[in-house]
Amino acid sequence: MSSIDSAAARAEFTIRGLMIGIVITIVFTAANVYFGLKAGLTFSTSIPAAVISMAILKAMRDATIQENNIVQTVASAAGTLSSIIFVLPGLIIVGWWTGFPFWVTFGICATGGILGVMYTIPLRRALVTDSDLPYPEGVACAEVLKVGAGQAHGDAAESVDSSSAGLKAVVWGSIVSAVFYIVVQTKVFASDVVQYFRLGSGDKASATGYDFNLSFALFAVGHLVGLWVGVAMLVGALIGWGWAVPHFTALHPAAGDAADVAQAAWSHYVRFVGAGTIGVAAIWTLAKLVKPVVSGLSGAMRASRARKAGTLDTLPRTEHDMPIGTVGLITLACLVPVGYLLWHFAGVAGLGDHAGLLVFGGVVFVIVLSFLVSAVCGYMAGLIGSSNSPLSGIGILVVIIAALLLVLFVKSLVPAEAGKALVAFALFITSIVFAVASIANNNLQDLKTGQLVDATPSLQQWALVIGVIAGAVVIPPVLDLLQHAYGFVGAPGADPAHALPAPQAGLISALAQGVITNNIDWSLIAIGAGIGAALIVLDEVLGMTGKSMRLPPLAVGLGIYLPTSTTLMVVVGALVGAWFDRRAERGPKAEATKQLGVLLASGLIVGESLLGVIIAAVVAFSGNAAPLAVVGEAFATPSIWIGGIAFIAVTVVLYRWIARMGRAA
Repeated sequence: MSSIDSAAARAEFTIRGLMIGIVITIVFTAANVYFGLKAGLTFSTSIPAAVISMAILKAMRDATIQENNIVQTVASAAGTLSSIIFVLPGLIIVGWWTGFPFWVTFGICATGGILGVMYTIPLRRALVTDSDLPYPEGVACAEVLKVGAGQAHGDAAESVDSSSAGLKAVVWGSIVSAVFYIVVQTKVFASDVVQYFRLGSGDKASATGYDFNLSFALFAVGHLVGLWVGVAMLVGALIGWGWAVPHFTALHPAAGDAADVAQAAWSHYVRFVGAGTIGVAAIWTLAKLVKPVVSGLSGAMRASRARKAGTLDTLPRTEHDMPIGTVGLITLACLVPVGYLLWHFAGVAGLGDHAGLLVFGGVVFVIVLSFLVSAVCGYMAGLIGSSNSPLSGIGILVVIIAALLLVLFVKSLVPAEAGKALVAFALFITSIVFAVASIANNNLQDLKTGQLVDATPSLQQWALVIGVIAGAVVIPPVLDLLQHAYGFVGAPGADPAHALPAPQAGLISALAQGVITNNIDWSLIAIGAGIGAALIVLDEVLGMTGKSMRLPPLAVGLGIYLPTSTTLMVVVGALVGAWFDRRAERGPKAEATKQLGVLLASGLIVGESLLGVIIAAVVAFSGNAAPLAVVGEAFATPSIWIGGIAFIAVTVVLYRWIARMGRAA
């Protein structure tokens, strides 16, 4: 019996599972697009999808752990493909697009995403089967599935109705964060606690500040990424706002409000330092991956030979990948629309005379860079989890390489006024590579989950292709809605007071412009690279101690170049999450309690993010930037106290409730 026949007999790849996965993908993709543009981070959707799937399939006959695994695999596309928002809004920010054309945006997401699935096949052996990477989210998702199927052992197995408790955690987390977000929109609760100030005397003194965003979604991201990633982001924030912003505001003194001066220094100088740090961390990761990736390719070829020889059944089910020949054909098939997209964009951009060079060079660029960055992202996802993957840092490297290649081989062939078109082309091709890397990144988490629950990798790979297509349908209209409702910071005509930050897209577009117009300050990136090199050494030394304490250089880089409105609440969530887990370990049913904490955090993200999309629709159709506001600016100070106290109180109540439910489960 073939692996597919066997899988069908045990209800693995089913129509009902695919339909549930597609619906979850559509909902969570919309939430992730909004959240990523607001916070600069996306969240993994695998665990909440698994819990929702278990609750639905539990009422049906013959549901299996493998069928639930297919659902979370389909839905994981919502947590990954939405990362395209780290690049694509850059075309709005540089003034090239005024909206997101559906078929072009869909084409980028679908073709890039399917290529990403294909790249995971040799990478699976290198980074999952033959690797000791922890894959925290993949392992956690597998444990959730095992608990729901009654296959867990130890503390988790003591849960009587863990799937029911897990669903409660997700649902109530979603409700609470959604309600809190609505109250914030009324302005009765402040959206953040922020203060900027001068260091020294006079208008030309240096400046800095902080911004705690009262966001349960950001808080929950901190819980999910863990203590040491949170600490690393705090270190990055301290480097950025404790040293770099004061340093550059003193070096380039400016009169005006402290907030404006500090934000200008962060935007024009500090983010590029962070880019250098992230770039070095990504290169270091890639260098460490050469040997395991080569080994993985060899493993894929061995499996292909076994399939041709008719001895595939001698391999365990968890080694049954999509045939390598099929992988090659699908890859080639995807490169055709990629080439068309590049040709079409070149023509629209006025670069049609050089379309042949741009298409040929662009396709080669996509093939090579996509595989390399997929390996880097997969490694980092295995190390620290997909929610804090290095996609944004990788985007920085890719756009710089793309822009440099355009300067070297194309810029001299076109008139000077074509510079803006070259910037747009660099962003466009980077978005394709980004789509590839984003899917390859999170799918390795899915495949780790599958390995732990005896799933068939080839069926997971087909499931993710379906999830990619579903997500690619949703992303263009949601992006268009948010663009017209809020706009993006730095885009022509956008209102900075209400525009979505889109921090990565802003930085990546600035880098593309800087390289192509030759006005980038490479010394800033060099400073960041030096910081990154020092952090790599420090992290390796910490790793040699054999203790859990680490300082991931990538996370430090993120802390430098993300605004404190994003990083500080993530740090708080990481600290609270670590405290909760340690308290859970001292009680009964520790693993079940910690899993409920993860599910609560997932719900907190989903609720706020979905309401964000709904409010965006209200703003777009009403034309009112604050349609729910019931108080004015005069209530600003009381709203900070009321909102802050309410946030703390709700957090305490939620975690106490989860702890009690974990002990009683």
